Amino acid sequence: MTSVVAGIGWHIVGASMAASFYAPIERVKQWSWETTWAVAGLFSWILLPIGVSLILLPDFHSFYAAMGTSLLLRVALFGAMWGVGNVSYGLTMRYLGMSLGIGVAIGVTLIVGTLVPPLMHGQAAMLFTTRSGLITMSGVFVALIGVSIVSWAGHQKERQLKGHLEEFNVGLGLLLAVLCGIFSSGMSFAIDAAQPMQTAAIALGVNPLYAALPSYVIIMGGGAVINMAYCFIRLAVLPRLSLRDDLNQPRPTIARNALLASTAGIMWYLQFFFYAWGAANIPQHLSYVNWMLHMSIYVLCGSLVGLALGEWAGVNNRAIRLLWAGVVVIIAAANLVGLGMAS
Repeated sequence: MTSVVAGIGWHIVGASMAASFYAPIERVKQWSWETTWAVAGLFSWILLPIGVSLILLPDFHSFYAAMGTSLLLRVALFGAMWGVGNVSYGLTMRYLGMSLGIGVAIGVTLIVGTLVPPLMHGQAAMLFTTRSGLITMSGVFVALIGVSIVSWAGHQKERQLKGHLEEFNVGLGLLLAVLCGIFSSGMSFAIDAAQPMQTAAIALGVNPLYAALPSYVIIMGGGAVINMAYCFIRLAVLPRLSLRDDLNQPRPTIARNALLASTAGIMWYLQFFFYAWGAANIPQHLSYVNWMLHMSIYVLCGSLVGLALGEWAGVNNRAIRLLWAGVVVIIAAANLVGLGMAS
């Protein structure tokens, strides 16, 4: 029982980190979103994965050289696919805010992430002919309802706050959330392709709890190329954006913004540690609760943080109740999908 309680506790910490990482970014002032996202990504996709692997692996360079170019390229390309989803996720937060953005993005990710793997493996029929498939499909249906509810709440927010929020855009945010849900599946493909790297890490004596982390150097490296390219191309091309202007701010402003952005990146990366610790404390026969806990707490914490930051200030109670109703429905959908995966 103690192990299960500890597992739930670590899942709460991990999901809270994942759901809250955008809060520091929202506090950055006098920097473009692109500069802020790039600085956060420097920590989450490059420095931390490499730093952790340098600690874990007895010989960093030899480990990756032994993997072979074909494997590294395949993993990196899936990582790049995830990178498209990741930048879409960040933009979803930008245009929908945390409360609404996380609800919609995770709802869409639940739907796409549940349907794509069976379709990719030619197992679509099992979604309609088996008990587990029917439970999973019911979760997808419930997620669709949840996404519709939070989308309607966002529409109400847009109507009530029109002219008061510079970047709030339901239509663009929903499109980005769908892209996020589709391309974020690249992470699961990358992790699957990187299994030989995990096996090799264990063979070198890396604790199985951390054996997947060396693969993130390549996975997130692929994602970093996409994210950094997006940010720096926009900074170079668009006349209203300038990296030079961002870095010509007073030193206290630069220091504060860099601290906030790096904190966001560190929080995002640490979710992997806490998810692993949580999963390690959950008995194997209850492994399905890992997915349920992470997704449910993710949506719940994202809504709480968004409300705490005042994203819904000035919106009437009916729209906020709609948001909460959608959150509850998406949490229920996450649990149904988790049960379907376990059946």
